Amino acid sequence: MEDLRPIITEIKSRGQLTIPKKIRDKGQLEEGQAVSIIPVGDSVIITPRQLTLDEARRQIKRMLKDSALSVEEILKGIKEERRSLYEETYG
Repeated sequence: MEDLRPIITEIKSRGQLTIPKKIRDKGQLEEGQAVSIIPVGDSVIITPRQLTLDEARRQIKRMLKDSALSVEEILKGIKEERRSLYEETYG
């Protein structure tokens, strides 16, 4: 059975909140990832924010520029990752 006990953390002076690793892992939250904070009564829900297509394009463009990789190098890497994942999954 899942551990449903509350985890206590503290909001810092600038409004920053540390989400414990156990919760980040379970919610698939990663450093730098945008999240939505939804108020519900006297509680809040924190959920990964889904990117719009335009936002995703901008982020990919920025990552390409920052990486200094060519499109060909990236496509080759994607093929290698797919092959590796296929072998890992299906043997």
